[in-house]
Amino acid sequence: MSDVQTLPTTLRIAIAQHNPTVGDIVGNLAKARELRADAARQGADLVVFTELFISGYPPEDLVCKPAFLKACQKAIDELAADTAVGGPGLVIGYPRQGDKGRHNSVALIDGGTVIAIRDKVDLPNYGEFDEKRVFTEGTITGPYNFRGVRIGIPICEEIWNDLGICETLAEAGAELLIVPNGSPYYRGKMQVRYQKAVSQVEESGLPLLYVNQVGGQDELVFDGASFGFNADKTLAFQMSQFEASLYVTEWDRSESGWRCEAGVMSRLPEGEEADYRACMLGFRDYVNKNGFRNVVLGLSGGIDSAICAALAVDALGEERVRTVMLPYRYTSKESLKDAADCARALGCHYDIVPIAEPVEGFSSALSDLFEGTDSGITEENLQSRARGTILMAISNKFGSMVVTTGNKSEMSVGYATLYGDMNGGFNPIKDLYKMQVYAISRWRNSHVPPGALGPSGEVIPANIIDKAPSAELRPNQTDQDSLPPYPVLDDILECLVEHEMAVEEIVARGHDIATVHRVEHLLYLAEYKRRQSAPGVKITRKNFGRDRRYPITNRFRDR
Repeated sequence: MSDVQTLPTTLRIAIAQHNPTVGDIVGNLAKARELRADAARQGADLVVFTELFISGYPPEDLVCKPAFLKACQKAIDELAADTAVGGPGLVIGYPRQGDKGRHNSVALIDGGTVIAIRDKVDLPNYGEFDEKRVFTEGTITGPYNFRGVRIGIPICEEIWNDLGICETLAEAGAELLIVPNGSPYYRGKMQVRYQKAVSQVEESGLPLLYVNQVGGQDELVFDGASFGFNADKTLAFQMSQFEASLYVTEWDRSESGWRCEAGVMSRLPEGEEADYRACMLGFRDYVNKNGFRNVVLGLSGGIDSAICAALAVDALGEERVRTVMLPYRYTSKESLKDAADCARALGCHYDIVPIAEPVEGFSSALSDLFEGTDSGITEENLQSRARGTILMAISNKFGSMVVTTGNKSEMSVGYATLYGDMNGGFNPIKDLYKMQVYAISRWRNSHVPPGALGPSGEVIPANIIDKAPSAELRPNQTDQDSLPPYPVLDDILECLVEHEMAVEEIVARGHDIATVHRVEHLLYLAEYKRRQSAPGVKITRKNFGRDRRYPITNRFRDR
């Protein structure tokens, strides 16, 4: 009998683009087993999971708990035991306690054992990432032999920077690059991923499989959209975005290396559709993973609460959404009609709870203390705080999570009331500027996104989109009484927040210098409010929260 090993000519790799839950080690292990069994039925040789799948990503300071790391290691050991009786091998991420620290690791499992462990070398520490705080850098290791195929396993960030890891793996004999990722969504992210992947393919001369997590985790949304490139930089396959799935790719070996032909090519959403689906998925997972049975929100007849109601119904179904109109003397008949029409179009529960008595009760209680002062913003905010108190009472009574509805434009400049309209557990539009809210509202009236539980047709009445926005806290009020026009405001804010531009650069775009200075001042002044705001889905490159960490006490102004 010959000692020469026959090299495989085909390799069937299952891409497990799925939705782990942070901290649910037992549940994530069960999901991994279920997906492996499905892959086995489809004839897969190897199943590739995403970064830190066993723990869920990002686990943050959970990895500082020894008991947590032990539970993750136990899950890996159990998976290894599963492979002793045959079936596909596994590439799966988990946090690991090493001899010199904790590691963001990937295990290659086959034949009843962990045949290799790869520790992440490049730990991102910017934006939403904070990995250097909890993990220790690994060392660069060569490719691993899996059933006669030499596989290189760079982990997420390691293909985003010019460290030469993929090139090193190629020089060490790797035939194929498999990249587990926990890459969250922001607008336009897919093109950035493609560019990074193609540059690594070009540098290494190897095909690359990019396997990404899907699902919401607090403010982050992982959009999946896993893909592969052949060595000639042609797209080998493209999986769906915002949807959990298992897809088996087939790779053939030739004299020029491994190649995947005729892979799936899913359509990827763009623009408003992508943003809407990200908000819907992030909202759904936040509510469901945290165990809320239903949600409640104030439906004012304005655009922000209307789009939040639509997102809630699409994410959870009409039976899990309660909307409440909370009118006062300044609430117009137009708003009453618009709110009722919106709730009717969405099919969700709708109540009317007037707030005149509680507002007047507060005013009466404060009358002696406020005697001799002029009525103004304080009295206007009593309306918002009465509404917030009523929504929180409904939440306490029925176990519903309050949805807060402020957009990024308002949150930027403090056009929101603490302990009033800012009350709530989650905000699905927190990272959308006002003009983006209008854009996704128009899009939703013409489209029903995949996986949505809401109805088709016009779910946001046209009048809500067409009328001038107003908080309706005094007669004939509009937002533009206090703020620049939203197209102007949004552009200035995007310059200041997303791009950190200097005032003189913003003025050079055609903006009035006094307006820019005022917006900058309001942005800094409102930091204390944002620190107390509910979490919300990250949509832009720089959201308020994980991405932008400005001091509350801050006297800097760009003068």
